[in-house]
Amino acid sequence: MNFHSSPRLFASLSLLLILVLSACSVPGRLNLVPASPTPRPSPTPTATPVPLAVSVNGEGISIPEFNAELARYQQAQTALGNTVSLADSTKAVRDDFVDTLLLEQAASAGGYKVDDAALQSRIDSLDTQIGGPSKLTAWETAHGYTDADFRADLRRQMAAALMRDKIAASIPATADQVHVMQILLYNEAAAQQALGYLKSGWTFTDLAAKYDPVTKGELGWFPRGYLSDPAVENAAFALQPGQYSDIIQTQAGYDILYLVERDPNHLLSPDALLTLQEHEVQNWLTQHRNDSKILFAP
Repeated sequence: MNFHSSPRLFASLSLLLILVLSACSVPGRLNLVPASPTPRPSPTPTATPVPLAVSVNGEGISIPEFNAELARYQQAQTALGNTVSLADSTKAVRDDFVDTLLLEQAASAGGYKVDDAALQSRIDSLDTQIGGPSKLTAWETAHGYTDADFRADLRRQMAAALMRDKIAASIPATADQVHVMQILLYNEAAAQQALGYLKSGWTFTDLAAKYDPVTKGELGWFPRGYLSDPAVENAAFALQPGQYSDIIQTQAGYDILYLVERDPNHLLSPDALLTLQEHEVQNWLTQHRNDSKILFAP
């Protein structure tokens, strides 16, 4: 409180000070003795921080929890017949935890948290799917989970899944797409010969059917970001309808492309939509990894 803003309080305090000083100046009126020191309360012991194997923006995964997940990952790889080194296994588990924590934190920042009722509803559903609570408990034990760890992991995964779906939903159902045919050959001399045929007057459709009677050279519709080879994609989008490309060397061989048509708002196929959604999620994670403080235990 500001004394100068309260004259009444300031006057009362001044009077109290005068009375005390007066008492001290009259012998025998007041016997002052040193005050006994007030015993200080014992400090409340602070909890020892749990060592974290993975920390993302101050939140993380404990070392025991990480080690349990690492063991589960290695067991799963062995069951699939895969041989994975400890270093690769550790990196895979670390990366997955980082992604999950980033997604969970974004969900929380957006106002979404998995409450106890939603978590219990999901567990009840798992009980039904696996054959009852006792079987779920047995599964947890067999896979190195305590019930508390299983619930914590499930809660994280539910929040992360919601955020992942939210990011994926930002991809529209339509996109700028091209309808393309190709002639794919496995040596440059054959590709040069095919290009010569085109220049001499062969139609692309007839020549593509000659080289590949099964697919007849049909690649179908695709948007940017769908093909694994950017050189093919860039060449396709550089063409005008009715044009064919020069020879493009790719990992698969030597390609000549033909643009059948282009549509700026063509409906994405389910596979193309899923691919673009996966790319969007990965781009989001890359950006947020770069903007976050991520630490690993040595």
